[in-house]
Amino acid sequence: MPQGSNDKARSSAGGVQSLERAFEILERMADAGGEVGLSEVAASTGLPLPTIHRIVRTLVATGYVRQQPNRRYALGPRLIRLGEQAERLLGRWAQAHLAHLVEVTGETANMAMLDGDAVVYVAQVASQRHSMRMFTEVGRRVLPHSTGVGKALLAQLPVEEADAIIARTGMPPATPYTITDPESFREELARIRGRGYAVDDNEQEVGVRCLAVVVPHSPTPAAISVSGPAGRVTDDAVARIVPALQETAAALSASLAPAAAAEPEAG
Repeated sequence: MPQGSNDKARSSAGGVQSLERAFEILERMADAGGEVGLSEVAASTGLPLPTIHRIVRTLVATGYVRQQPNRRYALGPRLIRLGEQAERLLGRWAQAHLAHLVEVTGETANMAMLDGDAVVYVAQVASQRHSMRMFTEVGRRVLPHSTGVGKALLAQLPVEEADAIIARTGMPPATPYTITDPESFREELARIRGRGYAVDDNEQEVGVRCLAVVVPHSPTPAAISVSGPAGRVTDDAVARIVPALQETAAALSASLAPAAAAEPEAG
């Protein structure tokens, strides 16, 4: 069959294009905070309302979207299981990159994600040269204001959104060095944006220093860090560790990028 006929058949069967549109609608719903009206979806996607209604009706029937009592539509509970599995896989995919970071820096490497108003560690490769038990453990949830990864993640958000998170969580001191004043913290986030990396200087655990950067273009907000004793992760070490962090973040970002769909074989 000619290639044009194949494309027409796929289109008339509602194949690839319908899938792309369904996922686009889900993405727009997530961007809007998880709940939208159909007219909002039409405005953000440019799709015709009848098309949106047909796709959303299918998503509701399969549990990936639910209709609210106010007749708006929200992301459905079946997405939770997919998200949990994807989060675990994200940590697994990061392991090789973190292992390389450990080889280069000699210190423990971590990956964390922003989950609601908290930061959760999803992957870690411990230093083989320097054994040291630290607060950074896979599965641990911490407030973002006192950690390198948390500060890096908040710095990439709009100022109003970062302020709202801090207002909800408060800024309790984890150590005497934790920043607990909102205005001082805003200034810290501005410095992070300017230099491209965050520092946790004994702020979560006395004696431990962390350097962190965000993973650019990550499908969900994520950051990686190097942590170790303050006596080794010194100001002089920053010039060596930060470029390694940024290189690793870029490589991890590339590995998470959507792969191009393979063309079907002829014949």
